[in-house]
Amino acid sequence: MTKIDLIFLDGGGGHRSTATALHEIIKKKKSTWQPRLVNIQEIDTIKDFDIFYKMTGLPVTDIYNLMLKRGWTFLFPLIMTLGKLNLRHKSSELIALFERHWLKTQPDVVLSCIPNLNKILRESLQKAIPTTTFGTILTDFADCPPNYWIEQQEQFLICPTERAVKQARALGHQEEQIFLTSGLVINPRFYDPITVDRRIERESLGLVPDLPTGLVLFGGYGSTVMIKIARCLERSALNLQLIFLCGRNEKLAKLLRLSQNRLPWFVETFTNQIPYYMHLSDFFIGKPGPGSISEALAMNLPVITECNSSTMLQEKYSAEWIDKNEVGIVVRNFQNIDQAVAKLISSETLSRYRANIAAIQNKAVFEVLNILEKILDSKSI
Repeated sequence: MTKIDLIFLDGGGGHRSTATALHEIIKKKKSTWQPRLVNIQEIDTIKDFDIFYKMTGLPVTDIYNLMLKRGWTFLFPLIMTLGKLNLRHKSSELIALFERHWLKTQPDVVLSCIPNLNKILRESLQKAIPTTTFGTILTDFADCPPNYWIEQQEQFLICPTERAVKQARALGHQEEQIFLTSGLVINPRFYDPITVDRRIERESLGLVPDLPTGLVLFGGYGSTVMIKIARCLERSALNLQLIFLCGRNEKLAKLLRLSQNRLPWFVETFTNQIPYYMHLSDFFIGKPGPGSISEALAMNLPVITECNSSTMLQEKYSAEWIDKNEVGIVVRNFQNIDQAVAKLISSETLSRYRANIAAIQNKAVFEVLNILEKILDSKSI
């Protein structure tokens, strides 16, 4: 069996969801491969090397997720800088830690779904098992240099956009090391047909069968900005309805349920039925998280998102990519979200965006399977 380790952590949801999607498709399609999900936070004593854990008692991923939940994204540059300094200071110890892990687990291929640590992962593998193939798959639309996703080292790179490919070339990677996919990896279930009647299902949620329906989603922990969006659309003259997915934020869900007035809306907490709720919707409102955007587009939903000084650095290109491909509307903030929604749901605009979305045809999760097959064949594993 060819052992393929998929490396992730729980900072945000994109890293885990990418690794999980690949694990699922490999298990389904390749009987001679053994995919293994590896959460680096669960490797031995990794917390001992986390400067934020020593300072606050919380691992960096918990701080990151709290920052997202509270909307404190302006702190991200500081978190990133401190994290990089910590990794540089502890690199030799971390390399030794990972080296022991590789010697124990003996992977044939390591595919990293995380940023920042890829130099350490590659160097530790080179010391422990030089024959192991190492690669990085970007879970953002492009790199956020320096040394975020793409390192100057021997590896293969799976890039979701031409921008990322150009960044890889600029750092000296050869064409045979770079693989372009048609987008970001999302879970295979977003490609499964959904045959339920949208009108009937909307009614079952207390919604109106034929009203334009927006899905509001801000990651697995929600965001208080969802309250602002709800209030702005409530005050508007727009005739529409909303589905709010609040993740694990029970307090937010309760506030939204209590604040409902003129517009019909449905509020849900954590769910694994996101494709179902997207199927019932006509458009998407959320932060420029590349995973959520890619899922929405796979379900043919034009998007409304924001980009401003508080937008996390690695997500700024997501907004630029949306504009460039004309698959949605990017606003400076959600203060006047009603204007963006009014523009989006006009029949001409909605039809144009849907046609642009249909032309993208993101099949990345299946393409990565073919890429791994090609790499393994070339290595004769």
